[in-house]
Amino acid sequence: MFIDAAHQHGISVFLDVVYNHFGPDGDHIPAYAPLFTDKHASPWGDGVNYDDEGSEEIRKFVVENVVYWISEFHVDGLRFDAVHAIKDDSDEHLLHVIAREARAAAAGRFLHLIVENEDNSAELLERHADGEPILYTAQWNDDIHHVLHAAATEEDFGYYADFAHDVAKITRALTEGFVHQGELMPYRESPRGQPSGHLPPTAFISFIQNHDQVGNRAFGDRLSETASIEAIRALASVYLPMLQIPMIFMGEEWKAGSPFPYFCDFDDGLNESVRKGRREEVSRLPGFDDDSAATTPDPTSADTFLSATLDWSELKHPESMAMLALYQNLIELRRREVVPHLDLFRAEAGDAPNGSIDVTWKIGETQRLRLVANLSPDHRVIADPPGGRRVWEIGLVSDKGLGPWSVIWTAT
Repeated sequence: MFIDAAHQHGISVFLDVVYNHFGPDGDHIPAYAPLFTDKHASPWGDGVNYDDEGSEEIRKFVVENVVYWISEFHVDGLRFDAVHAIKDDSDEHLLHVIAREARAAAAGRFLHLIVENEDNSAELLERHADGEPILYTAQWNDDIHHVLHAAATEEDFGYYADFAHDVAKITRALTEGFVHQGELMPYRESPRGQPSGHLPPTAFISFIQNHDQVGNRAFGDRLSETASIEAIRALASVYLPMLQIPMIFMGEEWKAGSPFPYFCDFDDGLNESVRKGRREEVSRLPGFDDDSAATTPDPTSADTFLSATLDWSELKHPESMAMLALYQNLIELRRREVVPHLDLFRAEAGDAPNGSIDVTWKIGETQRLRLVANLSPDHRVIADPPGGRRVWEIGLVSDKGLGPWSVIWTAT
């Protein structure tokens, strides 16, 4: 088996599972079971029936599917897609049942349960007194992506408007995980999130690209199409060594040039519906304007799929080799300076003086890890130059300040 072979090489395997909707083709369950309910709406139509008449068997079906992957295939973790779209008014929410039964199925084996959750529900990430997760291990932290992306690209349209031009939000994402912790998010026109500063850094998975954030752009363009190489190097120097768990998108580590547009393949009738729906959807997505409509990739075309595949020959280019070396060095830095103390780290201080980033994490009672960064194209003066042992430095760093896209990590 693939998973057993991966385990023999020291590689963990996670499975991405979707329980918030069923696909538009090939789903015959409604013919014999009350799979859907009009009690809840979802972006895909009626919600999955987790709390209406006949929901007992639907809930059981999903929970047993989770247990199946863990007990039969020995996956090391599950990533749950868009759990905010799993609507359930039962006395015990399905997400709580899933977590409890999944951990029981693991029978003492460490299990990573990861959520994608636009609602920023910190309650799903709470810990026992010993630090072990009660329900879910971590959440994909879209907030840190948004603040870092907006800083590197200066994009401030769509949802990026709520994350742009505010260094304090970057600092908050670095130290507390969520940017929005119950405050009004103008883009959503409603409050978003719960307080998260008490959670350990390992409750958050950080990234500067992923399949959603790239694929949801009208043309699937990667960060390298909109940000300078200096900005990307600085972002990598912030998020790869930091205390949250970093996640690298395929090809990011060597500045892959291939796009990652949305693609799918159905029958002719459904394909046409997808084309129409995609054209309507991308009109609201980052990277789209009126002139883009005629050239937006057809999601049902084989050429669109093929354009998303990596071109491994790019690794021969000097710029790609340099970026790969940077990522390798940052990963080694993390392995050496961060991983041995990962369970001990807690954010101690975070500030945004003069438009720069200044964050300190505490390791036990005596040790400190400090990040000072300038994620802008302008020079920044710093009043408190970083002291101690310099473990990473990129850009122009001096006692007088930080040059554009400069980052320094120090340990004391």
